[in-house]
Formats: sequence, C-alpha cells, structure tokens
Amino acid sequence: MKRKYFFMAVAMIGMAFSSVNAQSKHPRIDFGALPAIAYDSDLGFRYGALTNLYFRGDLDKPWYKHSLYLEWSHTTKGSDLKQLKYDSEYLIPGVRVTALARLETEQAMDFYGFNGFQALYDPLIVDTISRMYYRMDRRSLRLMADFQGPVIGRKLRWLAGVAHYNLTMGSVDLKKLNKGKDEADKIPDVDGLYENYVKWGVIPTNQATGGTSTFLKLGLVADTRDNEPNPYHGIWTEALLIAAPGFLWNDSPYSVLVITHRQYFTLIKERLTFAYRLNYQTTLTGHQPWYMLNWRHSSFNNVEGLGGSKTLRGILRDRILAEGAVMGNFEFRWRFLYFNFLGDRWYLALSPFLDAARVTKPYPVDMVPEMLQGDTDSWHLGYGAGLHIAWGDNFIIAVDYGLAADKRDGKSGLYIGLDFLY
Repeated sequence: MKRKYFFMAVAMIGMAFSSVNAQSKHPRIDFGALPAIAYDSDLGFRYGALTNLYFRGDLDKPWYKHSLYLEWSHTTKGSDLKQLKYDSEYLIPGVRVTALARLETEQAMDFYGFNGFQALYDPLIVDTISRMYYRMDRRSLRLMADFQGPVIGRKLRWLAGVAHYNLTMGSVDLKKLNKGKDEADKIPDVDGLYENYVKWGVIPTNQATGGTSTFLKLGLVADTRDNEPNPYHGIWTEALLIAAPGFLWNDSPYSVLVITHRQYFTLIKERLTFAYRLNYQTTLTGHQPWYMLNWRHSSFNNVEGLGGSKTLRGILRDRILAEGAVMGNFEFRWRFLYFNFLGDRWYLALSPFLDAARVTKPYPVDMVPEMLQGDTDSWHLGYGAGLHIAWGDNFIIAVDYGLAADKRDGKSGLYIGLDFLY
C-alpha cells in the first residue's frame, strides 16, 4: 500500500513538472546526475544515484523556475530510500510550492527509549546481550505539500501545508540479518528495548506497530538571508503550528508548536561567520503517537531525531524522544583558503561547533523496571568541528566529526554529506 501511494505521488509531481515544461515556447532544462554517496556513523555508507532537473523556461537567468530532485539510494546498515522533491515559485504565481514523496525502509533503526537521560543507555547491553538491543525495524511513507506566499515581499511569508505519514514499526528481522552467517556471528534471538516496551505497556498496544498521521501546517517565516545555501548575514525565523485533527482520520488528535530562529553574522568579510540556531518544539494539545516524536518540523524540510547528523552531532541518533524539547546549535565558519579550480572559485572552511538540547516536556512513561530507568534529564552536549569544501557559494561538501560530552549519549559521530547544517 505504501508503494502504491508513493508512486501515485511521484506520478502527480511528474505530471505537474511536465505541464509547466509544455507551457514554455523555449524550454531550457539543465540536467545533472550524480552518484549518491555519503557517510553517517549511525547509518553507514550511502550509495545510489540522484538527479536534479532544473527547468529555466525562456529566462536566461542563473536561478531555476522549477526543480525536480530524484534519489534512490541504500546504506550499508540497511536503509533504503526512494524520494522525489519538487520546488517552484512559478507553478502558482507568487506562491512557492514544495512537494515531497519519500519512501524509506530501515531494518535497524535506533531506539533508546523516551525522555533523554530518563531512559538508560548502557553500551554493555550491546556488547553482552545483543548489538540489536537498541534497534527496531521501520518502514515509512511521507507525502507533503507546502505553500509559501508573501506578507511583506520575500522577507516575511505565510506558510500553509498538509502532510501524511504512514509508519510501520516492528522488531528487527533477525532471520534476514543472520542469513548466511556462521553460528558464532549470528545475532541472538532476544527481546530488545522495543519488544520490552511493548510487553510492559510503555508503548500503547494500539500504537505498537505504528500507524498514520495526517496533519496541517500553518505559520509565518521571516527570512533576510543574503544567500540561502550559504548565508553570510541575516536571519531565518519561523513559527509553525502543526495540527493533526480527528476529522483527518487521526486516532489520537494532537497539535504541536515549533519556533526556530537562525541568525548569521559576518565577523570578517568573506572569512569568518558565526551562525546559530535555536529551536523549541512542544506538544500543545493531546499526545503525539510515540512513532511521531522523532520528527523535527520546519518550513524547509522535516528532519528526523534529536541526536545525529542533522541536530546533535556526536550524539546517538534519536537519543531524545519526548513531547517537548529545546535545542541550540552554535558554529563558527572560517573560510581559510580560497583557490580557483576548473574555472571556478572554491574555498575550504573550518567549522568548530557546539550542539545542545534537553527535554522540556516528557513523554508519559510508566511500567519501566527500576533497573532500566536512568536519571532526570539534563543538557545533552555534542561538540566538534567540520571541514567544508565549497564550489562557489552553492555546492558544499561537508565533513563533520562530533563528540558526545556524556557517555550516556554515546561516543562520537562522523558525517559526510552536503551543505552546512543550517
């Protein structure tokens, strides 16, 4: 069923792209295909293929009128991803439209319990009981359409959107992982944390295998950045209300408030920038289903997890699952070397950073045995540095290495991908 809806969404987005292509008398399409290669300590090596089609119409301009991004990739730790993303300010004149269809399978997704340090993480359990103890299986379908329009030009915009998530949760398929392995190398068939939470009733029975969530998004976005992919100065601030009402077939109606502020300062022109991001996300009404707690909502793209490459570098992926949390990222970006290559300007940048977060509204948890309970939550800190290789101001290869300040959050993480974190 997920595949059916995914390919229906792909077809609809593709038809929209084809229709705008046909409207121009002198269409111009730039096509780029690349291997999808990245590395994340939590996910392993990602490999596959991606392509981006830029439709520029008959405007001889450096920016696109319509963008269509496609990716099909896999990771060495068992994640499979198929996604299509469309972005345009011309499909509806004066309104920016962003649409996403994403189908993903993770055969060993991280799960460390709820409310940060309140959930015990013990690496000895991984070493002595099973390396899959803090893992589970998840299959997800995400369909999303966002619309942004001007309130005061491009600097202040309204946002409205709708999204549908279909998530299937379950135990790790040990039979599949053990196939072809010697007996000594096989993963033991023992209950992990997910199975125990279901057995103890910490995860509600009616949500144990996942479910769906359809929600509406409404908000305001203030944006004065001088350059979207790589700002030197300006702000990017947004306030969003996420509502999953009962009339959209949600078994557990809820609403969420999200406030995010990003700011960029030029300390030395074209050399040194300071950038920070503050985020507060909390459930306002009802209770989010447990399988929705790891999504961090934004006007640009929803990222997953408090912990990991997109939020808290060096800290275990999805380490913090709660009804509400506050997060801060602080980073210097020092462009220490400029050079010319292949006829274009390049530069290298070093980016020391500090990431921090803590729970502000716990997820209600009962019936966890005392021996598996942790401590009252406090600040989770990750720190480290990144190296960025920039081609012009728009194409940026990022290598980040982070360390966890507390062993209850893991040890470290290495992440290789594209773009600055925010």
